[in-house]
Amino acid sequence: MPSHVFADRPSAQPPERGSVEALITQTRRLRGEVDAVRRDAGADRGDQGRWQRALCDLAVHQLNDLDDHLAQLRDGPVQSDVAPTAPAVPAPLEPQHGSLLSRVGSAEWNLLNDEASWSGELYQILGRDSEAPPLSLDELPSLVHVDDQPMLTAMVTDCLIDGKPIDGEFRIVRPDSGVRQVHMMGEPVLAADGSTASMWAVLRDVSELRRSQRVVRETRDSLQRQRHIAQTEHRLAVELQEAVLPPWRGSLRFPHGGPAALDLAAHYLPSSTSSLIGGDWYDALELPDGQFLLSVGDLTGHGVTVTSGMAMLLGAVRGMAVAGVQPGQLMGWLNQLLDTTTQPALGSAVCCQYTPAGRTLTWAQAGHPAPLLFRDGTGRALTPPGGVILGATSGATYEQAEVRLEPGDLLLLHTDGLVPRRARDAATSRLLALAPRFTDTRGAQDCVRLVVEEFGVAPREDDACLLIARINQ
Repeated sequence: MPSHVFADRPSAQPPERGSVEALITQTRRLRGEVDAVRRDAGADRGDQGRWQRALCDLAVHQLNDLDDHLAQLRDGPVQSDVAPTAPAVPAPLEPQHGSLLSRVGSAEWNLLNDEASWSGELYQILGRDSEAPPLSLDELPSLVHVDDQPMLTAMVTDCLIDGKPIDGEFRIVRPDSGVRQVHMMGEPVLAADGSTASMWAVLRDVSELRRSQRVVRETRDSLQRQRHIAQTEHRLAVELQEAVLPPWRGSLRFPHGGPAALDLAAHYLPSSTSSLIGGDWYDALELPDGQFLLSVGDLTGHGVTVTSGMAMLLGAVRGMAVAGVQPGQLMGWLNQLLDTTTQPALGSAVCCQYTPAGRTLTWAQAGHPAPLLFRDGTGRALTPPGGVILGATSGATYEQAEVRLEPGDLLLLHTDGLVPRRARDAATSRLLALAPRFTDTRGAQDCVRLVVEEFGVAPREDDACLLIARINQ
């Protein structure tokens, strides 16, 4: 028989009791801290919270195991008064709730007299009657799941013949048909002549540990999939937004060099609390009859669906404006379009039509903040004509208003993300207070920069768009 790797191993010396006690104390303190972290994670019912709780459960399982192993190390092996030739099986212990005594058992198989000795804990793990005789090594595979029997047989054979340690997992099928995952570690015990006299093993029920690991793995994979989906949707929403909106840095330019009558600039401010793109838009369009369309709006929600809906609405606004539809009628048809879409949504918008020849601004709104007009160092909000939120009711009609502008006037249009609803009056007052500073600027782009400096730093719950038009001579 080949020489066994354990033949000349010296017997292990027990560690000092005080050092083990210190490790046990540290383990239990750490377990309490992990429990506290788990309680804190309990409030989050999403995938992130489930993943955190699963990791905490796994850590607690492992710390419980460590605590039990250290206690066994401290107490040393159980002494038996029965002669080695007739080992007695300890009476099974009733495990306490959460105790590892029901999950760690031991066994020894004597090859010289064909006797076996099982601990009471092993009987509990395998679900066998403690009065029944322990199974021999030849009989042991009968408890193992049929797919795992070859693996167990190979491990035992390698241990007995080649002296290889046993270290593997397999499934056992209990008499009640329950399946448990068992981790087995063992070594051969050599006789004086070097032959294998017996084999001992420790069997640990790792079913709950593997379940916790599986939950951690599944929640982690689910979280990664959701993050990947969110990143993909964000990228698509950004690309769609950039494709349909005019440039949002610098002055707006019209295709043919721009009208001398208007100096335009705009800016998009993303939300500071969400990475998702919203449905805010702004637009400036030169119409075939020499008039100009200015519009801003906001479709409720975030993500690709909302951004694609915004693109649809913006396309409709442009198409109807080019066809000569007036702002009031345009809002009515836009409301009907949103009301008949397969995914109903709500939105707000303001649409302005500027006629350079008479410097008149005709406009309509749908539940949206009114444009702000700045003139001679002062500012005011235009009186809004009647109009409900888009998509709120079928067949709604929208009034329109008209105001005459003067050279040097500045018109400011924005979505409600710039001015939160709960503080709209105060924020609008802050915008109007910028009137003297607007007077000293050189153009619309400088005015946009002032507004961004005033409102762009504070945390913002929603996206916001800003469009400024200055009436030239």
